[in-house]
Amino acid sequence: MKKSILALGVALSLIACKDKTESKETPISDAVENQEATQQTYAEISVAEGGEWVDGPRGHEEYANGTSFKNVNSLQLPKQHTDHTWFIRYEGPGWENSQVGYRLYLDWRNAIDIFGKKVDSMVLPQVGQDGFDSYHEPSAWGQDILKAGKSMGIGGYGRVVSDTVVHFQEVENTVAKIENSSESSSVNISYTGWKSGSDVIDLNSKLTIYPHDRFTKAELSPSKAIEGLCTGIVNHDVEFFKKEGQQWAYIATYGTQTLASPPDNLGMALFYKKEEVANQTTGKDDHLVVFKPTTETLTYYFLAAWEQEPNGITNQEDFIKDMDQKLEQLDRLNAL
Repeated sequence: MKKSILALGVALSLIACKDKTESKETPISDAVENQEATQQTYAEISVAEGGEWVDGPRGHEEYANGTSFKNVNSLQLPKQHTDHTWFIRYEGPGWENSQVGYRLYLDWRNAIDIFGKKVDSMVLPQVGQDGFDSYHEPSAWGQDILKAGKSMGIGGYGRVVSDTVVHFQEVENTVAKIENSSESSSVNISYTGWKSGSDVIDLNSKLTIYPHDRFTKAELSPSKAIEGLCTGIVNHDVEFFKKEGQQWAYIATYGTQTLASPPDNLGMALFYKKEEVANQTTGKDDHLVVFKPTTETLTYYFLAAWEQEPNGITNQEDFIKDMDQKLEQLDRLNAL
């Protein structure tokens, strides 16, 4: 099982459009050995220490007078934690490889954001250390490039209830754990007692990044089969694409949709198994992929390609070509 999961990740990375030239695919077995030897991934969650919880001006408690941030392998979210409490560095766990970084808002928003990178080294340990939200400003390593707003960002998850996406406003307990291995880096989140509509369920998520290419593998495991569990991509009114293969499909957007100054081009895509999905639609804030009710683990992939990434994808044509190649590769792997 370990080899098959790794092979799937490697297979997607083999078709990256890195140098805009055609090349032969490396055999999966050889690629696995090469990947293990050259791996570069990282995940973390970092919390403030040395301060205290006090009443804040936004109507909720905030963590004040913290003296430093400390990385932890596991975090049970404090009951008073919500958005803008200044407790978690860049507001949640982050994960990266040499091409891209992501973060998840570990609060009611539960959206996934993008750190665009201008360098191929690991940068997350320095992000947000020189001012809580300094990552919104351009720096030598890059910056936060996605405006998530009220959406799920890229590849975030929630539930459609009465045509509205419910995020994680009501959760009894949330625990996040970090894994860094020689093959990948993962963020594992356990939500206990998530209430949406009239249902209360437990949900486990695992978000994994590999050394090569821009994608994150997402796995959702619900304790109860409910309608409306969903993921998606924020709708910024740029070009939208959808394509179906034999067993997999993708939705994608491409265009001027970043927080860079001036705004520049960003491609976002989400790959999903057709048999797991009830419908693909557009909500108020997101292009949505809505899953069928199940208690089995749901698997999908999401990725972001920023034009300022070193040796990255810089135009729509190359972006869609790369997405089409990934779709073909996923179908071939499922046919094995």
